[in-house]
Amino acid sequence: MTADGESLRDRQRAQIRADIRRAAFRLFVERGYDAVTTEEIATAAGVSPRTFFRHVPTKEELLLAPVRHGGAAIVNLLEKRPASEPPDVALINAIITRTRSFDRADCEEWRAALLIAPGLLDKATIHTPVDKERAVKLIAERMGADPDSDMRPGLLIQLAFGAADFAFQQWVRQATHRQPLDRYVTEALEAVKSPYWK
Repeated sequence: MTADGESLRDRQRAQIRADIRRAAFRLFVERGYDAVTTEEIATAAGVSPRTFFRHVPTKEELLLAPVRHGGAAIVNLLEKRPASEPPDVALINAIITRTRSFDRADCEEWRAALLIAPGLLDKATIHTPVDKERAVKLIAERMGADPDSDMRPGLLIQLAFGAADFAFQQWVRQATHRQPLDRYVTEALEAVKSPYWK
C-alpha cells in the first residue's frame, strides 16, 4: 500500500483501464464510435476481451464513466472539506477539485471521442439520485438545516451539479476559443455562489 492507501493492484487496475480508454478514444476518433468493436479496443489496448470486460462493462461506459462516477467522487471530496467553509464554497471546491483531477491530455482525447458520439453526450450527467441525496445531507449539516423542510440544501446541490453539467457540455461542444475543462466548470460555478446559502 502507498501512503494514500492505494495498493499496487489498484494502480495496475487503473493503468489497465487507462490503456483501454486511450485505445478506445483513438479508435473512436479514427473510425467512429459505432464502427469500433470491444474486441478491437481490447486488441489495441493489449488485453484480452475477458480482461476488457473485467474493467469496462460496456463501450459506452468508456466515454461516460468519468461523468457518471463524478457525483460520488464529488460527495467524497465534499465530506473532506474543512468544516469552516460555507456550504456553497465547500461544494464548489469539491466539484473543482474533481474536475482538476483529470489529466489535460486525457481530457482532450476524451473530448475528441465524445464529439464522435454526440448521442452519448446527452446521457452525461454527474448527479445520480443516490449521490444527490448524500450531498444534500452533507450540505444540510453545514447549513444547520433540515433538508425535509428547508429547500436550500437540495436547491444548492441541484444548481451546482446542473452548472457543472452545463459547463461540461459547453467544454465538449465549444469549437473555438476553448479553455480547459476546469476553467469552464469554475466559471459556471461562480454563478452559484450567493449569500443565500449561508
